Amino acid sequence: MFHISICFITVIAICLYRSFKNAGRYPRPPGPKGLPLVGNMYDLPKPGEIEAHHWAKHKDLYGPISSVTVMGQTMVIINDAQIAIDILEKRSMKYSTRPRRVFAGEMLGWEHSLGLLPHDNRFRNTRKVMGREIGSQSTAANYDKSQEIEAAHFLLRLLDDPAGIMDHIKKSSAGSLALRILYGYIAEPFTDDPLIDLVEKAMDIFAHATVPGAFVVDLIPFLKFVPEWVPGMGFKKLAKKWRPLMTDMNIKPYAFVKHQINQGADETSFTARLIKAGETSPDVISINQWSASALFGGAGDTIVGSMQCFFLAMGMFPEVQQKAQEEIDLQIGHHRLPTVSDRAKLPYIEALVREVLRWHPISPIPLAHVSEEDDLYQGYFIPKGSMMLANVWQFTHNPDVYSDPEAFKPERYLPDDVHRPEPDPRKYVFGFGRRVCPGRILGENALYINIAQTLAVFKISTKDDTTYRFTPGTISRPEPFECIVKPRSPQHESLIRSMEKDYPWEEGHGKVLENVTY
Repeated sequence: MFHISICFITVIAICLYRSFKNAGRYPRPPGPKGLPLVGNMYDLPKPGEIEAHHWAKHKDLYGPISSVTVMGQTMVIINDAQIAIDILEKRSMKYSTRPRRVFAGEMLGWEHSLGLLPHDNRFRNTRKVMGREIGSQSTAANYDKSQEIEAAHFLLRLLDDPAGIMDHIKKSSAGSLALRILYGYIAEPFTDDPLIDLVEKAMDIFAHATVPGAFVVDLIPFLKFVPEWVPGMGFKKLAKKWRPLMTDMNIKPYAFVKHQINQGADETSFTARLIKAGETSPDVISINQWSASALFGGAGDTIVGSMQCFFLAMGMFPEVQQKAQEEIDLQIGHHRLPTVSDRAKLPYIEALVREVLRWHPISPIPLAHVSEEDDLYQGYFIPKGSMMLANVWQFTHNPDVYSDPEAFKPERYLPDDVHRPEPDPRKYVFGFGRRVCPGRILGENALYINIAQTLAVFKISTKDDTTYRFTPGTISRPEPFECIVKPRSPQHESLIRSMEKDYPWEEGHGKVLENVTY
């Protein structure tokens, strides 16, 4: 009872301190009126609600920039793309750090992941490492061959087992591809792969663990020291259960690469390049590990979710699929598959990739930025330590910017005599300022090759009564839906079969992984 009383008194003290320390003559951005002490605790998104849709309502109620305060913590909601650019890019010196993530970072062990790092020297060094290896079109091109191998294997899996489409997306177009590029690891071709299963579980946990306000310990950090038996401390049991998975995702594949190098394997993967550049200190080793795992997780998020959205959209908007296939047939023909070198010939496919990214951003509200000092914007006071939530979903569904935003229309990006191209959604969906996704070039390349080659040979459809919903969380994907995939013709089926000669199946590294110690 004594512990509970101390906790309660401390919570009150913290809330009062946070509430009054920045009081001044400038108002904070408008928002709903809160309750004493807890503030807007009951104005947060409800469990199961898509957070971006909840916060989008603020635009009509309070304007393009609004705020709430929970237990003294200010959250600023940005529902206008230009405001996000003004604050998160043009003032990036003030807004490039991250909030302290007690649950996902300190309790689950992901405090050194790039997405959660504060804006410090380690963050800059990690970005430098990534930029050196994949930060340009020329360096990303080192992995074009890997992209085409895994795209071919995806088509073969889809041909033999069209009902397993969602598993094939997870395995071929994201998991196997990321493992090959980042670690030189060949996923098990015909059975479940331990590393793919591991990253899928870990990233599902990460998506839940990083939702703002989902875990009270992120708002009141000292709660991580409160005994587990105290009511409301259930997050401590979750942390014990989840931490081993998060740790394994970071160090297990890295240990595999070191094992392969020691065995004399000819390694040219991202991680092998980092190791061969020299592991001069424990800090360098740690940066190398976290650089690879951050890209691994990011690939799983972006490619899996975007490919699921692609198949859903092709079924829901068959006229788009037809236009895309007509372009491929005209420019490429039926005798081969599109490759990376064909991108300039396929503007509609390029626009289709952009529309996949816009139609449902995989991270509707990316990880929050934090203000590193007090600031003023358009007469509103933004206190130091405020969490800045950019509602990317709202940016890409603003009817004043994107005509008929719920429709899937790649032509919106293509100029003609009466139509100006609508804004490129890549300005928003990969993040802002110094927090822009370092793997965006690789991710875009993967989406292009998988989408172009799939459309070249398959017809995609859904049932007439198909409806769709998306999952909540930092990472959002379509909820399960039925998709029908068939070869466009016997000639196209033969073309897919020929890929097995060009890109034969390889023995997986699952058994090698069993013998790796770490």
